[in-house]
Amino acid sequence: MSTFAAQLLGRLRDRTAVIGIVGLGYVGLPLAIRFSQMGYRVLGLDIAPEKVDSLNRGESYIEHIAASDVAAMREVGFQATTDFSRTPEADALILSVPTPLNKYREPDLSFVLDTVDSLTPYMREGQVMSLESTTYPGTTDEELLPRLEAVGLRVGETTFLVYSPEREDPGNPNFTTNTIPKVCGGVTPVCLEVGLALYGQVIDRVVPVSSTRAAELTKLLENIHRAVNIGLVNEMKIVADRMGIDIHEVIGAAATKPFGFVPYWPGPGLGGHCIPIDPFYLTWKAREYGLHTRFIELAGEVNSAMPDYVVAKLTHALNERLKSVRGSRVLVLGIAYKKNVDDMRESPSVILMEKLRDLGAHVDYSDPHIASFPKMREHKFELDSKTLTPDVLAAYDCVLLATDHDRFDYDLIGRHAALIVDARGRFRRGEDNIIKA
Repeated sequence: MSTFAAQLLGRLRDRTAVIGIVGLGYVGLPLAIRFSQMGYRVLGLDIAPEKVDSLNRGESYIEHIAASDVAAMREVGFQATTDFSRTPEADALILSVPTPLNKYREPDLSFVLDTVDSLTPYMREGQVMSLESTTYPGTTDEELLPRLEAVGLRVGETTFLVYSPEREDPGNPNFTTNTIPKVCGGVTPVCLEVGLALYGQVIDRVVPVSSTRAAELTKLLENIHRAVNIGLVNEMKIVADRMGIDIHEVIGAAATKPFGFVPYWPGPGLGGHCIPIDPFYLTWKAREYGLHTRFIELAGEVNSAMPDYVVAKLTHALNERLKSVRGSRVLVLGIAYKKNVDDMRESPSVILMEKLRDLGAHVDYSDPHIASFPKMREHKFELDSKTLTPDVLAAYDCVLLATDHDRFDYDLIGRHAALIVDARGRFRRGEDNIIKA
């Protein structure tokens, strides 16, 4: 083992190492807080000045992350900066930046590669870099490794490189950053040892795997598993609806089986930073090996068709009431991608709003977690959240339940909305104003 490895392992284990978190969003910020709570000094790096300024004031810009946690982190030395020349201060560089798809539904690694290219001119010997962003197998050793070697760093000897996929579940009260087991793979055995030392101090259980490629594929399998099963229940929803059966009742009954069945729930489409995107990372990479992942792609087709299915159900419901979509007032309930959070990444609600707007509807929204429609790269609405009152609900031709936040008053909605299109199964079948979608 090199002197660089031994010294870095010592600093990680006695918690004198400085941890650099690159990307201070839904993944990076909770991780920064956890390292800080465990006694490490943390340096946050991000390209967004507004995030940096907010954190340096001790404020949180993510609803489920308490400002008191950010303030406490500041009190013990945390600093956020947009200045990547401070990279040498950190012993560990943990990258948690977006990995979206481009317009051709192909992997877009520009955020990862631009970040690495911003760091490498300043990197020094004795550092470990860990990539947490979801990506295809081979990214770490095909893209990151050559970039580190190009600036004279010897990975496995003077510098260390690992892949450890994030597993955050925003808004889930049952799991925290430290209680979710963490997978880690290294480019070399010594890299893996360093990675285990990095995360083993702050995560209750770290799961080593044989390579970065195995770790990368582990993350994809986890989310493809969800995408495929959600595709199955979405297709079952369509079949059950045609038969006049409530699929939510069926899933609830099936879930009483104590073995061999795991409940997944249908919805208006896939959302979040992983499940709508990750399958495409694997299907794209599989083509390099001459493989066509038909099963995964079929599930993607089913899930991608769900917003159109919901819009068709809404259109038919209005037609039954002698109204067209064009000119109708539609209130979308919930624009976050999942309930009880303020996270809008890849939210199907936004796709529904755009499709309805394109059809000529006057679209508003209500979401207790999102006061104003935020600035987004691909979507634009100049709207503020509507407060639900009897008069507000009665003013719309249709109310579309897209994200079923617990803070909605469903009794109020059911009593005062003229027409409810329910894409989440929160309302009972049989009411005259309830349409299941």
